[in-house]
Amino acid sequence: MPLTREIPIGAKKLAAKMKCASAWSGIAIALLPVLSAPHCAAQAATISPSTGSDTAWRRSLLAWRAARDREISAADGWLTLVGLDWLKPGANLIGSAADCQIRVRAQAPAHLGLLTVSGSVVQLLAPAGGFPADLTVDGSAAREGPLTIEGDKPSTIAWHGLSMVVLARGERYALRTKDADSPARTGFKGLHWYAPDPRFRVTAQWTPFTPPRTEKIPTVIGTTLDLPSPGVAAFSIDGKAYRLQPVIEGNDEHQLFFILRDETSATNTYGGGRFLHTALPDHGLDQPGALVIDFNQLYNPPCAYTPYATCPLPPEENRLPVAIPAGEQRYLH
Repeated sequence: MPLTREIPIGAKKLAAKMKCASAWSGIAIALLPVLSAPHCAAQAATISPSTGSDTAWRRSLLAWRAARDREISAADGWLTLVGLDWLKPGANLIGSAADCQIRVRAQAPAHLGLLTVSGSVVQLLAPAGGFPADLTVDGSAAREGPLTIEGDKPSTIAWHGLSMVVLARGERYALRTKDADSPARTGFKGLHWYAPDPRFRVTAQWTPFTPPRTEKIPTVIGTTLDLPSPGVAAFSIDGKAYRLQPVIEGNDEHQLFFILRDETSATNTYGGGRFLHTALPDHGLDQPGALVIDFNQLYNPPCAYTPYATCPLPPEENRLPVAIPAGEQRYLH
């Protein structure tokens, strides 16, 4: 599931991509907070879907929601996340024993291994007595050596239903631990959604930024992400105009991603805000155009399901002064 990709691509690299965005029919960007600028010429909401019948739209939406349920409850989904622990410089002993600097919150050997941090290098070393049987790194028997941290495929340390990945967080490193047999996953009873409502499927006016901007996006752990923002989407709900500002996130080049909060966040939806993906504007990122935003596909960030995720938060500009009773509701543990 996309969030939040963990490490966004650089602004310069992104800006270069956006120059040729009009030639891409499917670049993905993450729509972030709306600039709370004065009203712009927002187009009226599209009451009925612009493609296909209402029945087909509802069928497609329900299929998407069912896939979302499967994604959340998968063996490596967010419900399996049981730990996010900072690594200190030097050696970090990992396992279930009391003498471990990082205690695994699941059934596991007393000592799984040591992670050593020296500058930008993180290595896996064997504990006294060697690696436990069945411990693997990227599917092969565990061996001592440096781990891959950057990129889309960081090294994965696994033991039976446990999996661990080292993540870069600013100038620090954290160990993310997942347990396929976590109580949150085994007790999963499904997600909760508002009924589909075509009123919240709107056509927005896309206005590119020239040049593209870089937005500072806060996270739940107090860090800030610098994400490139290519433009702004303006739309109306019930005759009132609103704006949402997107960013480009990670290496996702096929969709837009919004991070936003509305007035339902204080009642029936997750308080930290929700996420939404869309297709690209019809004329690309660098030209004025139109963009369909279906708020029925709003979904919760990982932090709604586990305290061990690191999620971006909507900036002030994307905190909409309107209730949008559409999409996913607050998760009931």
